Amino acid sequence: MQFGVFTVGDVTPDPTTGRTPTEGERIAAMVAIAKAAEDAGLDVFATGEHHNPPFVPSSPTTLLGYIAAQTTRLQLSTATTLITTNDPVKIAEDYAMLQHLAGGRVDLMLGRGNTGPVYPWFGKDIRDGVALAVENYALLRRLWREDVVDWSGTHRTPLQSFTSTPRPLDGVPPFVWHGSIRTPQIAEQAAYYGDGFFHNNIFWPMEHTAAMVDLYRRRWEHHGHGPADTAIVGLGGQVFMRPRSQDAVAEFRPYFDVAPVYGHGPSLEEFMATTPLTVGSPQQVIDRYAAMRDDVGDYQRQLFLMDHAGLPLEVVLEQIAILGEEVVPVLRRELAVGRPAHVPDAPTHASLVAAAGGAHDGTVYAPADDVTGASPEPV
Repeated sequence: MQFGVFTVGDVTPDPTTGRTPTEGERIAAMVAIAKAAEDAGLDVFATGEHHNPPFVPSSPTTLLGYIAAQTTRLQLSTATTLITTNDPVKIAEDYAMLQHLAGGRVDLMLGRGNTGPVYPWFGKDIRDGVALAVENYALLRRLWREDVVDWSGTHRTPLQSFTSTPRPLDGVPPFVWHGSIRTPQIAEQAAYYGDGFFHNNIFWPMEHTAAMVDLYRRRWEHHGHGPADTAIVGLGGQVFMRPRSQDAVAEFRPYFDVAPVYGHGPSLEEFMATTPLTVGSPQQVIDRYAAMRDDVGDYQRQLFLMDHAGLPLEVVLEQIAILGEEVVPVLRRELAVGRPAHVPDAPTHASLVAAAGGAHDGTVYAPADDVTGASPEPV
């Protein structure tokens, strides 16, 4: 099982000091958090994609490429890549390039996003959100799996004899997770293709999460990918820890109360009772997250949101150290107990290459043509 952290890159005032970091400080902090995650023995760092203040991660591949150069083991991902408003041709190119630069340590989570105005900013209509997700991903898959693509659809101009470059590393595209919190069509899409399903359940009760994951698992089996318990599932999470639970609650409360994502609403206690947010001791976090599989079954990836609501970087780094030293090792052991042998691990580049029968060079060798831009004819 993979454990890691994800960031949404919010630039939020610290309510205890009133200071707001600069965009440059926030970007540097995300890099520091990723490096700290690797040092703490975590498996994954994922970044969101946003194109509006108060968020800064508008270019996930730039950020992840920079982090790739400073890490050696960490799996790099997104949370999420906007499949609706990004051109699938550009996604295919950008993430294949990142895959090469990171030596395969890349996967991506696709989603529709949670900011309605982003659609017109990129020339799209939010009423086409699900249709865009379906059509754009169908094209993205072909671009990664076929050297020469002819394609026409509803939401972008046609492609004629197009080759996306670079080709995926070792001939194997990055693994794809489909992220959704409330859209059954996205769970169906993930199941149809045999991809991963990530339910970022940080604002939702477990009953809703369990229902969405169950739908995905049943449809995975329906589409012939194997038993329902072999489907690839990821969950979100939020924690804040101190040795004494009372100290954790007292320290985190001012951040919770005014946080732009959930402040000025339910109390901290109400939110902890109805969502995965766990503020307390490391043991309380262990108990809460070890019990997740009672609701969703054995799953493959658990990501935690740690750097939000204006928490200072030094506090976030302390939280990551606690996660790596006291929480994740215990969760790894506990969640391995009773896990059926046929339940797969989270896919990695190495496992995907092995499943494909080994690596092969996907480079498309063609004479230069800077006049027509034509790709080579398929052999």
